[in-house]
Amino acid sequence: MNNIIKNLRPYPMEELNRIKAELKKKGVKIYDFGTGDPKEPTDPKIRQALIDAVPEVSQYPSVAGRKDLREAISKWFENRFGVNLNPDTQIIPSNGSKEAIFHFPLVFINTDVPEKRKVIFGTPAYPVYERGTLYANGEPVAIPLKEEDKFLLRLDKIDKSILEETQIVWLNYPHNPTGATASLSYFEDMYGICREYDIILCSDECYTELYFNEKPPSALQVGVEGIVVFHSLSKRSGLTGYRTGFVAGDEKIISEYKKGRASFGVATPDFIQAAAKVAWSDEKHVEERRKIFKEKRDIFIEFFDKIGLEYLYPEATFYFWIKAPKDMSGEEYAKHLLNYGIVVSPGVNFCAGIEIMNNTCQSKYFRIALVPTVEECKEAVRVWEKAHKDLIGN
Repeated sequence: MNNIIKNLRPYPMEELNRIKAELKKKGVKIYDFGTGDPKEPTDPKIRQALIDAVPEVSQYPSVAGRKDLREAISKWFENRFGVNLNPDTQIIPSNGSKEAIFHFPLVFINTDVPEKRKVIFGTPAYPVYERGTLYANGEPVAIPLKEEDKFLLRLDKIDKSILEETQIVWLNYPHNPTGATASLSYFEDMYGICREYDIILCSDECYTELYFNEKPPSALQVGVEGIVVFHSLSKRSGLTGYRTGFVAGDEKIISEYKKGRASFGVATPDFIQAAAKVAWSDEKHVEERRKIFKEKRDIFIEFFDKIGLEYLYPEATFYFWIKAPKDMSGEEYAKHLLNYGIVVSPGVNFCAGIEIMNNTCQSKYFRIALVPTVEECKEAVRVWEKAHKDLIGN
């Protein structure tokens, strides 16, 4: 096993679960803004579709997935992004986006070609980009995302020698954990660089449907050759526990990836696919979810402005990326909030393992996920305000 893997800190969400369990033992009421797993109920027609599809006799599903699901995804993608995808050759169902992202480097990192083993991703980041690379024996390259760059990964600022050795670039906009968004022109610029250096551009787009004004674009709107996108119903439709999404893009890459996935045992069960088809075919429940997240977002915009915490204004996702008070790290502030039952994710949870090993992982930030209900959010800000005053003294 790779030495970096051995020394990785516990997966952040698992660590949060441990902390919450300790608080429960102490009888502390928990307001959980840590893990991005919202509580809004799954739409009844989606649940019913799953129930109706559970078979009397269970048999192995195929990696290629159900044709009717792929057709529904193709129709949705064209309606949403104006890009026509062939459902037979350009789309594969996945078990959410995480497993597909993790497995992708296992297929496309060739360890016999050591000069092309680098995988670039921004940090702070969803940990799976780095961890999937490490398990595939690739070489992760974590690029710090800067406030002055609006937390955009800037390939044009990376040394050419690194780009020449890169096999995969991961983009994730709208972004976890910061909530940053990217324009179509940004994707055009990054795509041009990836084509120049023969890099596969992977775009994790599982938050494109949680927006409040402008609709975020897809990387496939700027081209198809050399691009693969990853989508999920976890956030869009509240199907986190269903584990369902899709991978789409360049026909040659999808074909190669499909061959690899046959070895992983990740074919999505047919009854989950039946529910997914209903979800991709309906927008009404998604519009309702956006309204709820906007209401939660507005509660915290008002609250953070009131107590004077700085944050990146969220145009999309259900996250806030917030600066801790002066002279405190995000981790220190998060530990203070725990005393009041408020669980948030310190920015260091999203540092790359390489940064941790090199002792360069520090963060003024912390993240909240708008997971609790609207009423719970209103209650939480009252508790949080007391916690903040107890710390700051005014």
